[in-house]
This record gives sequence, C-alpha cells and structure tokens, in this order.
Amino acid sequence: MKSVASIVLAAGKGTRMKSGLIKVLHPVAGLPMIAWPVTAARDAGSDPIVLVIGHQANAVQGVFRGAADIRCAMQEEQLGTGHAVACALEALPGFQGTVLILCGDTPLLRAETLKNMLHYHHNNQAAVTVLTALMDDPYGYGRVVRDPSGLVSRIVEQKDADPEEQEIREINSGIYCMDSNFLFASIREIGNDNAQGEYYLTDLLAIAVRKGLTCLAIQAAEADEIMGVNDRIQLASAGLILRRRINREHMLNGVTIIDPEVTYIDQGVTIGADTTIHPGCHIGEGTIIGCGCEIETGTSISGCRIGDDCHIKAASVLENSELGEDVTVGPMAHLRPGTTLGNKVKIGNFVETKKIIMGEGSKASHLTYLGDAEIGRNVNIGCGTITCNYDGVNKHRTVIGDDVFIGSDVQLVAPVNVGRNSLVAAGTTVTIDVPPDSLAISRIPQINKNGWRLKKK
Repeated sequence: MKSVASIVLAAGKGTRMKSGLIKVLHPVAGLPMIAWPVTAARDAGSDPIVLVIGHQANAVQGVFRGAADIRCAMQEEQLGTGHAVACALEALPGFQGTVLILCGDTPLLRAETLKNMLHYHHNNQAAVTVLTALMDDPYGYGRVVRDPSGLVSRIVEQKDADPEEQEIREINSGIYCMDSNFLFASIREIGNDNAQGEYYLTDLLAIAVRKGLTCLAIQAAEADEIMGVNDRIQLASAGLILRRRINREHMLNGVTIIDPEVTYIDQGVTIGADTTIHPGCHIGEGTIIGCGCEIETGTSISGCRIGDDCHIKAASVLENSELGEDVTVGPMAHLRPGTTLGNKVKIGNFVETKKIIMGEGSKASHLTYLGDAEIGRNVNIGCGTITCNYDGVNKHRTVIGDDVFIGSDVQLVAPVNVGRNSLVAAGTTVTIDVPPDSLAISRIPQINKNGWRLKKK
C-alpha cells in the first residue's frame, strides 16, 4: 500500500459547546475528543499525522506531546475546510502517497472503516474518495450525487439541494482520501465565491470531475461513525456509543458487566477474565484489573493496578494505587494516590490511605486514616487510628514493623517508629519510638467523683 498521511482538522473553537474549552479537547470516554480520530488514523497505518490547530493551540499540542508521528500546522484565521487543508499541506513538503482528511470532532470513527476506505481508494486508482453514510433523516447534511455509473459527480449542501436531491439519503461525512499529487496541484484552485467567503473542501470533487479524474464514495457500515460532535447533547450521545463499544469488548473477553448501560469504563482500561463489575461503577483510564475480581456498586477507580481475586466493596474510591492479590477494600474506603497494598490486605469501611505501603496480611478494618506510612506484614490497625503525618509545615513518615497490634483510638505522631511484634494499647498517643516486642501505653489516670452529677443538678 502507498504511504498514508493524515490531516486532522482541529482549529475551530466550537461555539455551540458554550465552553471555555475548545470542542476537540472535551473528554469522551476518558480521552480528549481529538485523540479518537488521531488514534483511528494511526491504527489505519497513517504516518505522519498533521493537526490543523488554531484556538488553544498549545493545549491541543500538549495532548500529543512527545508523539513522533504528530506534526502541527497553524490556521491563524478559520477560513473554511479548504483553507485548513492548504495550511496542513505546508507540513507535508514532498509527501507522495495518499492523504486522509479527518475531522477532529468525530470520535466514533473506526480504524477499520479507514482501512476499508484506503483499500477501496487504492484498488480503484481514485483521485478522491469520500466516506459517506445512509441516513433515514439526512436533513442538514450535504448530499452525495452520483452519476449513472455510480461515480460521485458532486456534493450539494442542504440549502442548495433541489427537491429531488433532498430525497437522497447518502450524506457527506467530511472525511476523504485524496491522491497527494492531485491534492497538492488542486488545493489552490478552490475559490471562496460564496455567502460565507470561505474555501470549501467539497469543491475539490468538482475540480476532480472537471479534470476527468475518478471520484468515489464508500459508505460507513454504521452511520453513527461519522457523527460530528457540536454540542453537549451530541457529546453525551457519542460517549454513550463509545462506552457501549468498550463494554462489549470487555464482555467478549470474559468480563461480567451486570448492567452495561450504567457502567462507565474508559478507553485503555484492562480487565481480566471472570471479573464482575456491578452497576454504577466508574473505571478510569490507565487502570489494570486482574482476573476473578469483584467490583461492587458505585465504586470509582482511576489509574490503579489491581491484582487477581480482589474484592472492592460498594462506594469505594481508588486513585493511582497498587493492590496485590486477594485484597479487600471497602465499603466506602478511599485509597488516595501512592497507596500500595500487599497480598491479602484488608482495608475496611471509612478507611482513608495516602502514600502508604502495607505488607501482606495486614488490615485496617474501619474508621482509620493512614498517611505517609510504611506498615509491615500481619499488622492489625485498630478502629479510629490516625497517623498524624502533618505538622502544619512538613509531612513526616510513620514506620510500623511486622506483627504489630495497634489498638483502637491510637494517634501515631510522626516521625515515629513502632518496632516489630509490639502492642500499642487503645487510646495511646505515640510520640516516641516503640522498641520491638514492647507494650506502649499512655493514658491519664481515670478519676471517678461519686455523686458529682447530682450536685450539678
């Protein structure tokens, strides 16, 4: 196959989004909108990929920082799709092959569709191939007009279509394959003699027909693929379709999703076979979940690595944490970034952790805060325990050895070490290191004043 380059149009602001963020940077199923067509182009074999940028250019570039196949072309004034492509060609000097032209607001486009389009284009030696779709209600879209032999003769916009042309159900997606020689030679022939004073890429089809070149159209398998996102309603619709695709792939790979319609899994999440996901869960980009896990209702997980056979109970929140195998978390626990839990650890209800390492078999069953701590193996953390890690200026670390028993309502004032096999009695405030094999206890002696309440009455 010939070399393939892609141009992705992403310079517009997207005023119908009514947002301070440009349209193509709005997230869809865990990725910025523009990442979806760029990924589709890449997976279809395109290299390089030229982004036509304008509004919030630095932010768009930042999405792909470090990507070797990405180039950028600035469109200072948005003067139409033809003008945008002309700007992009300046980033493709001397390129020979096929140029894909995509829109940055089409997150549903599949790589397989682009591959089919490229094969069709090459096999028929076309100058231009346009991706189309059949729609029951094509109102508002440009209609694809074919000649008796099936070749594309022109694209007519809704406002310019006569009654017969308005009956055509095949619509233009705005996605094209073009021979690079034709594109470079013809792009400057596009005029702007129209009400908007803009340069329209669709004019290239008329130019190709006038030159006697072949113009083809190939239909997408599903009309949804070419849907452009222009407002928040369409953004939600696109997200719904993408999540359905993502959930379907996980289920085909052996994951049980109890109710896919209310389960939100971002692109790029990996889940092992025989894991069960209950309704209302949000699983964010970068998460890896092992086999045989159970993720209960209302759980939010992002950027985590979770080993096999773990049980995440209802309404827990896990962020940028790492769990070994056979770990239990929750219900209603919060693992903040930097939490690392060994095998068979138990984190119970209303326990919060942050930047801790917790060894195999240790447990904190309820109502506890553990921050900036290193906790050994087989440690019991009693109810109401707090690591007092912040002195108002700096964070300090608590170290607890293996086989330690921490009673209820203990405060560990960091920096402090508790030696292995020690016991810290309930209600103790630990301010100095505890040697191994020791009992630590600090309590004010209890005084009972008999009859005191009667006197007060």
